[in-house]
Amino acid sequence: MMRKLIGTALALWLGLGAAALAECRLALVLALDVSGSVSGTEYRLQLDGVANALMNPEVSEAILAIPGATVGLTVFEWSGPRFQRVLVDWSDLATAEDILRVAATLRATKRSPTEPSTAIGNAMAFAAASLLNGPRCDREVIDISGDGKSNNGPNPRDVLLLPQVTINALAIGGELIDPAELRPVGLAELTAYFRAYVLRGPQAFVETAIGFSAFQEAMVRKLKRELQILAVSDAEPLRFAPLSPQ
Repeated sequence: MMRKLIGTALALWLGLGAAALAECRLALVLALDVSGSVSGTEYRLQLDGVANALMNPEVSEAILAIPGATVGLTVFEWSGPRFQRVLVDWSDLATAEDILRVAATLRATKRSPTEPSTAIGNAMAFAAASLLNGPRCDREVIDISGDGKSNNGPNPRDVLLLPQVTINALAIGGELIDPAELRPVGLAELTAYFRAYVLRGPQAFVETAIGFSAFQEAMVRKLKRELQILAVSDAEPLRFAPLSPQ
C-alpha cells in the first residue's frame, strides 16, 4: 500500500513538474550578506552590482533566451539568525522591462539596521522556505554571497533541504594587500569553507570575487553559469554514518 501511495505521489509530482517546465525553467534565490563586516560602501557595491549584472547584455540575453520558459527571481539580504529582509519578492523575468524593474528596485534600496553576526545556516533555511513559496520551476537554485564564515545560528551542514535544490556560493575575499602580488586575503580559505559547508547539489559551484570592488564581475560570471545546465559540482558530498544492521 505504501509503495502504491509513493508511486502515485511521484507520478503527480512528475506531472506537475512537466507542466511547470513549460512556464519556468529556473527559480533563483539571491541571498546577500549584510552582516557587521560589510561596510556601507560594500553594501552599495553588492546591491548595485546585482542590478548591473542583471542588466549586463549577456546575462539579460540568457535570462530571456527561451520565451515561454522564464526565470523566477527573488533577492533578500541576511546577517544574524533573526535578520532576513526581502528586497525583491518573486518576480517573473519574462521581458527586458521585468529585468529593468528589478534592477531599479535594488538601486533604490537603502540599508536597514542589521544584526552584526553571520548566520549562513539561517540564510539557507530562509532561502529554502522562499523556494517553497515561489514558482514551480524545472530547477531551483539558491545563491549565497558572503565575505566570511558562519559564526552564529545552526551549522550550515545541518540545514536540511529538498533534494532538488542546488546551493551555489559567491565568496568575497579581502581586498588586495599589494596590487603587484595580486594576493587576495583569505579567499582560498573562504572558498574551501563554502565548498565544505554550503554547496549542495550535483551542479553546485563557488564563484569568487577579490573584494567587493570585484563583486559585480563575479556576479555576472555566476549568473551566466547558473543560466546554463551544468554537469560538474564543487560541492563536497554530505557524509552519513552507515546504518547498523537490524
